[in-house]
Formats: sequence, structure tokens, C-alpha cells
Amino acid sequence: MDKITLSINGNAVSVAPGTSILSAAQQAGVNIPTLCHHPDQEIKANCRICVVEVKGYVNLLPACATLVSEGMEVKTTTARVLEARRTILELILARHPQDCLHCMRNGNCELQNLTSAYDLRQTAFSKEPRRLPADFSSPAIVRDPNKCILCGRCTEVCSTTQTVHALGMAYRGYDALVVPSLGQDLLASPCVMCGQCIHACPVGAIGEREQIGELLTALADPQKIVVTQIAPSVRLAIAEEWGRESGSLPMEQLVAGIRNIGFDYVLNTNFTADLTVMEESRELLERITTGGTLPMFTSCCPAWIRFAEIFFPQLLGHISSCKSPQQMFGALVKTYWAEKTGIDPAQIYSVAIMPCTAKKYEALRPEMKDSDYPDVDLVLTTRELGRLFHMTGVNPFNLEGSDFDSWMSEYSGAGVLFGASGGVAEAALRTVCQAATGQELPPLDFQELRGMQGVKTAELNLNGDIIKVAAVHSLSNARELAEAVKAGESPYHFIEVMACPGGCIGGGGQAFTSSNQLRACRIGELYNEEKGRILRNAHDNNEVKHLYEDYLHNSDESAVHELLHTHYSPQPKVL
Repeated sequence: MDKITLSINGNAVSVAPGTSILSAAQQAGVNIPTLCHHPDQEIKANCRICVVEVKGYVNLLPACATLVSEGMEVKTTTARVLEARRTILELILARHPQDCLHCMRNGNCELQNLTSAYDLRQTAFSKEPRRLPADFSSPAIVRDPNKCILCGRCTEVCSTTQTVHALGMAYRGYDALVVPSLGQDLLASPCVMCGQCIHACPVGAIGEREQIGELLTALADPQKIVVTQIAPSVRLAIAEEWGRESGSLPMEQLVAGIRNIGFDYVLNTNFTADLTVMEESRELLERITTGGTLPMFTSCCPAWIRFAEIFFPQLLGHISSCKSPQQMFGALVKTYWAEKTGIDPAQIYSVAIMPCTAKKYEALRPEMKDSDYPDVDLVLTTRELGRLFHMTGVNPFNLEGSDFDSWMSEYSGAGVLFGASGGVAEAALRTVCQAATGQELPPLDFQELRGMQGVKTAELNLNGDIIKVAAVHSLSNARELAEAVKAGESPYHFIEVMACPGGCIGGGGQAFTSSNQLRACRIGELYNEEKGRILRNAHDNNEVKHLYEDYLHNSDESAVHELLHTHYSPQPKVL
């Protein structure tokens, strides 16, 4: 295909037809500022920060929405362009709270960065900030409409990527606002708490419900034994909090850093990821062999569970009854682990460090307290952990590594795979093959289930029967498969669903640098880690075997089911 040649600031640039001026400039190493633009979203051209001069045009043009043409001459840094950008920024700041010092996005805010870059120390416009109440109704997400700059990024990810439509634009002009459905609070909307709106927001208008203060109170309480579990995706993104590459912090140093903060015990969620594989594989085989409800959906993503409860209540019987690894872990910490260590479960304060905002909601679900105590007392996101490190002055990169504590920390490569879309299905299929054939097989790599495609499929020959599997990420893709199941048109036996793009590595609680390109890098790091594990199958995990032999098989069957399994209920839908 012939390329188009244009000039940007006097330099010749050749790009493919259909390229925007913004993209052409980026390819040429020229920075054009943006606010409403997001690399994973459609072009909106709302903010106009990206305006440039183009020869032959009277008005300045938005670089994000203007396609290049042969011979086009673009200027990005003329006095007129710079003045226009400064004026736009001043107008935005006139309605924006000046509370950067105690905003959760301080130091990591796109508006703040542009204000600094354009040296805006004072503005010519009188300040008229909104004075609307913040929305604290959700257990996972907090909205501050006063900080909203109307870029439209949150509404697009909610309506297009997730098809939830919990957020929308109301009113027009000066009165325009982003609001939850029907103007209600966020909890009353169909919000599934996936947190993708937080990633989309360039400022501090949406964020996770911080629980750092609650954690510090627990750490300071001498009557509490604070036990934490770490999900595999956290390690892949936490290094980005220091501006370093994904996955560059070894797990041993992350463990050491968490110990230095003051946690009493540090354990590994991968252990119960392996346990989830065992339980889920057994349930899938049972459904296949006994004519149970198929296809079976995975249950480890709480945003997907809430999505199903709201939009597809008739499909709840298709969802696995297994608790997520987080909740299995919490239940076992206050029973099995407490018994092993001789610690009173009433003293245990169970903390989960997760890449996910919806995990905060999951921990508070009334079904998740079958051990007489909440399975999990508190959930921190990756971002909160980063803030906690900075707050306490602990830099894990400067520490010698430390191992996880014993009893619930051994894991296989299968557990690691839970961080990526397709990983849960791949891990389960490895164990299904072993259980169905009764043979010890080498680890099976299902390449068809790997990558960033929205819908991935694979087939497995199981004793002559063809088992069809699908793995989807983003709820728009999940909706398509759920509609097919609802209509009786799905060919699949097993469907893995992760609400966030790329899976947990792109969770709503991960570092703010998330984009599809970066998510793909994190997935690559995850598969490298999995490949390096000596044990790669969940059923080869010796600690999981001991758990079954020493505890679960000796316990009442109904009690075991309560510890490791749960149920779901239809939730009201706001139209």
C-alpha cells in the first residue's frame, strides 16, 4: 500500500492512508497533548487540546480526528496553537477543584501534567467549580463529579467495552454532567464495579474506594494477626508505580516489601488458584458425564458474576459454584491455616492484595462468610499497595528477597495462568485431561486460548468426545456468548469469562499506565513465569494434595462445600 507523505513542523513523515495527524505525529516522535483521546477507544475530539495548524485551513484542527493527506503541512507548536491549548486548559481549570495535594491522582494526573507542561501558574478566568456531593455508595468505586472534565472516556468504556451503561452524559453545555443510570447513585445503577472507568478517567473524578486507613488501624492493633494474600497479576504491575517495566520486581522482593510494611504473614493466592482448578475441573467433568447444565461458566471474576446476576439471571445455573481463589483463600485462612498455625481465627485479619476493584465488593457479599467470620476482611488494589509503599517509605527494589510463609503458598504454573484471559480455562483443561484419562500427562499448552483476542476458542478430545471451550475478556464479548447460551445456540461446554481487557492483568485496580499494548506485555511476562515453574499442573501441587488428604477429606462434605463453594442470586436491573 502506498504511503502518504506530509510534513510535521517542517519534517517529512510517511504514514499509511487513514492515519490521523495525532498518530502520524506520534510515529514521528512529536508529542501532541490529549485529554479525551485514549489509544483503546474511538475518537471523540471533545477536549480540543490536540489542536494543530494545517496549511490551507483557517481554523485550528483537532489532530486526533483529522486524517492526513498527501502534501499536508502541519504545525504543532506555533504561538497560535500554544495559546489555544493554554486557553482550553484555563477554561477546564476554571471548573476544576484546586485540591491536587490531596487528590488520589496527584502526581499521576493527565490534567495536572498538562498544566505543568504549559506553565499555567495562574488563569485569566474566574473559578466556578461545581459543588456536588461525591458518591460513596459503592463498596468499590468512588465518584467525585466536581473533578470531571467531560472527556467521555469513562462513558465509552462502560457502554462500549463493557456494555453495562452504568454511566452516561446528562444535560448539555455548561450544565453537562456524567451521571449513573437515571441519575441515581452508583450502587443503584447496573455498575459491576470492574473499575475500567477508573483506568479511562484522566483525572481524579473516579477512583477505587481506598482502605489504606483501615489497614493501618489493623496493623497497629496488637490483638490482630494480619495475614495477606497476593494475586499473581499484582507483581506484574506494581513495578510501574516506580516507573519501571512490567514484571521487573521479583516476587521475593515484593514479599519482603510487604513484610516491611508490617504484615504478620504473607501468603500466595496462587495456592488457591490451584485449588480452584481442582474444584472447577471436578465440577466440569461431573456436569459433562452426568448431563448437568452446560456450558459451565467460570466464577472467579466478581465483575462478571454481578454482570450475570443483573443482565442474565436465567443463566446463573450455568455458572460454576466455586468461590474465587481470593474467597477460597480467605475461608481456608480462618479454618485450615488457623488450625495449622494454632492462631485463633477471631484474631486473624485477612487482607487480599488484588489487581481488581470488584474484589472489594466480592469480599463484602453476604455469602462470603461461611467460616463464621468474613472470608476476607479487606481488599487492597495494586495502586493502593503502591501508595502504601510510598507512604511508609518502603522500596521493595532495595530489599533482599523473602519467601512466602508456609502452609498455603506452594503453587504451580497453572495458578500463575489465572492472571491472563484464557489462563483459567487452560489450567482447568490440563487437570480435566489428567482426571478423565487417569494418566500423568505432560503440561498441555493451549496456544489457542492465549493472546489479546476478545474471543478465543479451543477443542479437546476427551476419550473420543470433543469438548469445546471458549475464553472471553471484556463484558461486551461476554454478553455475546451469554446471549448465545440464552438462545440455546452455544456450541461450548466450558466458557471462561474475565470482565477486564486482557484478564486480571488489566484489572481495574492495576497501575494507571494500563493500555492494551501494556496488557499484552504483562501477559507475556506472565507466560514466561509460568513456563519457568517446575510444577505446571494444579493437580501436582503437593500442598493442595495435603489439604485434601489432611483436612478436606476428613471434614463433613457439606462443610467443605460451604468453604469452597457458593451461590448467586438475581440482582435488580436499572433500565
